[in-house]
Amino acid sequence: MRATRSARTLAVAAAAGAALLLTSCAGGDLGSSSGSEGGDDAATTWNDATADLSGVTITFGGGTAGGPLDGAIEAFQEETGATIKRVTYPDPYEQNLQTRVATGDIPDLASWQPTTSMLTALQAPANLLPLDDAPWLDAMDPAVRDIAGFVDDTRYAAIVSSPSVMGVYYNKAVFAQHGITDLPQSWDEMLDVARTIQAGGGTAFVEAGGAQWPTQWAVQMQLAEAAQDGLWDEVNAGETAFTDSPIIDAITTYQGMVDEGLYNDDLRTATFEDQSAHLFAGDGAMALQVNALLEQLLTQYDAAQIDDTLGWFPVSRDGTVATTIPDNKNGVVAFRTGDAEREAAAKQFLTFLMTDYYPTYIEDGGLVSIETDVPNPDTVPQLAQDIAASLGDSVGSMQSLAIANPDLYINLASLLYGEMTPEQVADATQQQFAQLAQAQGAEGF
Repeated sequence: MRATRSARTLAVAAAAGAALLLTSCAGGDLGSSSGSEGGDDAATTWNDATADLSGVTITFGGGTAGGPLDGAIEAFQEETGATIKRVTYPDPYEQNLQTRVATGDIPDLASWQPTTSMLTALQAPANLLPLDDAPWLDAMDPAVRDIAGFVDDTRYAAIVSSPSVMGVYYNKAVFAQHGITDLPQSWDEMLDVARTIQAGGGTAFVEAGGAQWPTQWAVQMQLAEAAQDGLWDEVNAGETAFTDSPIIDAITTYQGMVDEGLYNDDLRTATFEDQSAHLFAGDGAMALQVNALLEQLLTQYDAAQIDDTLGWFPVSRDGTVATTIPDNKNGVVAFRTGDAEREAAAKQFLTFLMTDYYPTYIEDGGLVSIETDVPNPDTVPQLAQDIAASLGDSVGSMQSLAIANPDLYINLASLLYGEMTPEQVADATQQQFAQLAQAQGAEGF
């Protein structure tokens, strides 16, 4: 279903949320560990993973109900005597949590997208506990440890699972049917493969324009090399805009792929579920997606079925640089509440999750391990392991490296619907970005 609110309206709402957080911080309404209760001790204390917490109650915001986090919370309560109360927020989750935080209704822990833009939106320096000296960091895979979770040089989020990556899922049988034996090594090579498939009567790409959010991957993946060269630093400083190369070029290329007929006929209305179903059934050869597609398929098929049917490869404009975009299943943050006991308990839960309980956590979730001494569960598809292996040479997404996250995907959906040109998409996105940056007080806007 198409959004009924305009992208500009959503940007204004996000900017207002950021401004509300800034106002609350300036007014001293939020609890802080620098206060008399929290103190500096809470910011530096790391209890043993199973230290006694009898009588201590903390809250956990968000998190997928029925997922492996449930088991971690239950085990932590049994081991420590603590009580963890789950707090749910209506959709949109992120906006509602920000609003609650801005009014002083702060959870102790929350699932949160550990990207720079989303941590900045949460006013991390004022509202979150730093995790720079977390006791589990040395156990983490170096390719993952520092991939996200920072604002400036301070770590504010714990990475708890292998971060999501943008890449190309492909149907092995369709590739074989059209004689594709070598995986593309650049964007142009991928388009050559797509044209071969189209010429042979197949459908090259499956898009999910009805869901809107998948539209951004085709654009962001093209920007990987530019991101490595500092693109988002330039955007953050107001030196490069979405209306400039290479961003407008990537948007124009996406429009060209649509105009060339390389996508499914129902690209404007297809849902995310349609996209995964079409790809798995062989009704399309490729889907540009993040880990969410694999997670969707794992609700219907086992690892062997997925590995027999699908493969995956990273691609960028000039090569095979993967673009990573951690989501809120990948990160957990601990809040400054002004209560030293609760802050220490929140950090202790993170220690428990990432040390004593971690093997069970990834086993229950069927997750790729991000700790060097903890092996992957047998239930993890090879496809998931291939995705995780790309992280070592990956670069951050717009959400990871930019200071704000404008509604690029909504504007790109409008491009698919014929309501915007590439130039209008770029201009609208730049205006939103500038508005969000201004709300943060960023220089150059």
